[in-house]
Amino acid sequence: MMEVNATSDRCDPDRPAHPGVFPTRVAGERDHQPAERSVDFPVSVVLPAGGTGERTGLQTPKQFCSFLGRPLISYTVQAFERVSWIQSIVVVVAKENMDLMTDIVQRFQHRKVRAVPGGSSRHRSIWNGVLALGAGQGAVVIIHDAVRPFVDEDLLYKIATAAKEHGAAGAVRPLVSTVIATTPDGYLDHSLERAKYRASEMPQGFTYDVIHQAYQQCSESDFEFGTECLHLALQYCGTNAKLIQGPPTLWKVTYKRDLAAAESIIKDALSRSACVITGGSARAATLADALQKAVGALGTELDVIPDLKGGNSRYLLKENFIQVSVGRSCLSEVEAVLTELQAANRALLHPLVVIWVHLSDSDELSVSVRAAEPAAIMDLSSAAKLRNILLYGIQLHQSKDTEGWERSLSRVAELTSALIRERSPALVGQLLQA
Repeated sequence: MMEVNATSDRCDPDRPAHPGVFPTRVAGERDHQPAERSVDFPVSVVLPAGGTGERTGLQTPKQFCSFLGRPLISYTVQAFERVSWIQSIVVVVAKENMDLMTDIVQRFQHRKVRAVPGGSSRHRSIWNGVLALGAGQGAVVIIHDAVRPFVDEDLLYKIATAAKEHGAAGAVRPLVSTVIATTPDGYLDHSLERAKYRASEMPQGFTYDVIHQAYQQCSESDFEFGTECLHLALQYCGTNAKLIQGPPTLWKVTYKRDLAAAESIIKDALSRSACVITGGSARAATLADALQKAVGALGTELDVIPDLKGGNSRYLLKENFIQVSVGRSCLSEVEAVLTELQAANRALLHPLVVIWVHLSDSDELSVSVRAAEPAAIMDLSSAAKLRNILLYGIQLHQSKDTEGWERSLSRVAELTSALIRERSPALVGQLLQA
């Protein structure tokens, strides 16, 4: 907790929290994209990840707990890898977790990342990370908790440039509760005036010279019991950090319930948009347009395209795909989508979703063909799952009754929205009926 001028670096503390590190739209589509930032000095990152996760009550340290098939630390690393002007990332882990972290880096194809062993305390681990960087004069080092995955480039830029100018900078947030002091026998002694104080958060940034000097000069007591890097810079270097108010997304995964909250946020981010492929069929395009409205009303924006070729290949960067087929029951269109995704050779940091929406004309399909569909999609989904792609099927029957058709269409929209958001492995290969 730090005392600050309450008027500095204000932003709205109550604005909705959203993870800016998981954009799902194709660049240039609809939403205005902020101009790419750049810096003219080297920037590196140290991520202390040596915690035991004792407060979560889990056997696995929280930074290695997985959701959507991917450990928490991998999401945090991705947040920094997305920033083009960050040159290198050092993850500091307990010695016994070095092999695990190395495997995560290789499995999820992380770049600019290496793992180094930590020390017996938080400050000793950060110091090991700083030494591993070996940054030169004029470089900036950003220190961030491995269990804070929702940090965006805008804040990192503010922290880096302020650190370059002032020697040190750190994110702060308003206090949620009043802080009180108690007497030794458990009575109220006094309370602090909340408006004068802020909670110290991460990320924090330092010029390499400042953080290196601070750790070189700090005491053994600081190494063993200290937690605040900005305090070391002030005490041992006389560097008064510039404080930047950060967004609500800086919260730290601390307890078991926080893991569920983090997973929910990531699922929300991944389900914001999807790409609907019609194969050029006029009837499929009509169904796609209806789905675009119905699914859009549920919070997922759909882009309708005939295929993923040529200029449409940029949609391969999407996270969700819906192949619409009308009449024929052949799964060749879905196979083509899976082939194109494989050819794109994306580093799949979380599972992609492909949904086959099949509008069947009951009169046109034989009983034997309809019976073969579930087995066919199950076989196809098993192969796709090995490539971290979740394939689902929804079958919609043509209805001449307007009211019945609208109910079926609404059901398809609800199923589609739920499948995209939940990404459930248990439903992979299922042919759901709408």
